[in-house]
Amino acid sequence: MSKTGSREERELVKMLWDADCAAMRAPASGGATKKPLPDIIAGNGKIYLAIEVKSSSKDRIYINSEKIEALCEFARIFGAQPYIGAKFTRKKWRFLTPELLHITPQNNYRVDLDLAFQKGMEFDEILGKDKQVKF
Repeated sequence: MSKTGSREERELVKMLWDADCAAMRAPASGGATKKPLPDIIAGNGKIYLAIEVKSSSKDRIYINSEKIEALCEFARIFGAQPYIGAKFTRKKWRFLTPELLHITPQNNYRVDLDLAFQKGMEFDEILGKDKQVKF
């Protein structure tokens, strides 16, 4: 994993702890194991989150289909809500459920900056603390 991805994961774990959620980076995520592990797992006894973290300095993020399938499988087994945590440079975090992602002709997934900010949830929303109206 790139240094940027690790930094973003650590940032999100800190945000989750600061919001009274237990959170950890899954050290075996990113292909080091055959098990379906997300980048981050978190919970507070009421909500459980499985998050695949992606960051970009551009306005588009591509995600391999195996990553999304593994995220969904882990979330199903664990009883968590699966999210893709998208962090675009100098923008706030956005969280998207897998069904919101665009499927590419190669059957992978894409998150565009516009999609992330039109349909994605803010941090407090995934914690159930706030609700935005989406158009």
